[in-house]
Amino acid sequence: MSVGEKAVNCSALLAAMAVLLLAGPAQAGQPGKSPVKVFILAGQSNMQGQGVTGIRDEFRGKPGTLVAMLADPAKAALIKHLRNNKGEWVERDDVWVYDINEFGTRKGNLAFGFGWNLGDQTWFGPELQFGHVVKGRLANQVLIIKTAWGGRALYTDFRPPSSGGTVGPYYKLMLATVKQVLADIKKEFPNYNGGGYELAGFVWWHGWNDFCDPPTAVPQYEQNLVNLIKDVRRDLQAPKLPVVIGEFTGPWGADCKEPAAVAIRQAQAAAAARPEFKGSVTFVETHDYVRTEQDSPTGEGYHEFKNGETYFLIGDAFGKAMLKLLK
Repeated sequence: MSVGEKAVNCSALLAAMAVLLLAGPAQAGQPGKSPVKVFILAGQSNMQGQGVTGIRDEFRGKPGTLVAMLADPAKAALIKHLRNNKGEWVERDDVWVYDINEFGTRKGNLAFGFGWNLGDQTWFGPELQFGHVVKGRLANQVLIIKTAWGGRALYTDFRPPSSGGTVGPYYKLMLATVKQVLADIKKEFPNYNGGGYELAGFVWWHGWNDFCDPPTAVPQYEQNLVNLIKDVRRDLQAPKLPVVIGEFTGPWGADCKEPAAVAIRQAQAAAAARPEFKGSVTFVETHDYVRTEQDSPTGEGYHEFKNGETYFLIGDAFGKAMLKLLK
């Protein structure tokens, strides 16, 4: 080999190495099959996720956390799938999450840290067990897009176009976020194989801010919720999109008999029972999953006392309800 040929080969080798360095580490590939099954989880602060994991010092030893459940033989079996054989908390790369709230955005594999304080492993929401449940029955890659902002009313903030008046800014932002993520899944999740996606379901868990406005918002909640479902389906071009409506637990737990809270619950159940929604919309009761303040990490009744068991069980119920709709 001549000196010139050696020089050419060295240059080619260096160029190839440069390409590899710029490309970064090789991608592992999409674990689940295509099309990607996309689920939208929407609502306000409860849907954001106020459940406590118990892995931080602040809540160490407190009741009503996932860590406390693991220490209870009667409950440990419920969440054993959240830890691997090494005792590490599981991160699922076959379930992706894109999360937006008033504090920013976060994306990645399903794990802790998609609660209200994005990235903080202290918190989780319904997305955690929901993701485990639906993926347990689907061979497809799952993508959860969670759009939840604290303190937002359906009557104003999420107001759907069909309700008339000013369309809610968070209705617009919810739809814009979903469309943005789906327009370029590869950008948001580099392991996406380009095999397409399918809008698979919508979960709505909400009620607090409308409950706080009994004279105006409460009487209109049922119709506004019906309009929300129809408008989301229309605007996402998914006319049969399965919808799960999570019951508003009330501001002080399962025993709340406040008239406005009862009215919101009844409105949610009535919306799901509309004849035009038969077989595609379901109402999930959540009040039995709310624990007492004494059995919880905090006294925030409006956030189900931040009880991790509550949030785990509600996510589980949402996932099972969604699978029934998907048949």
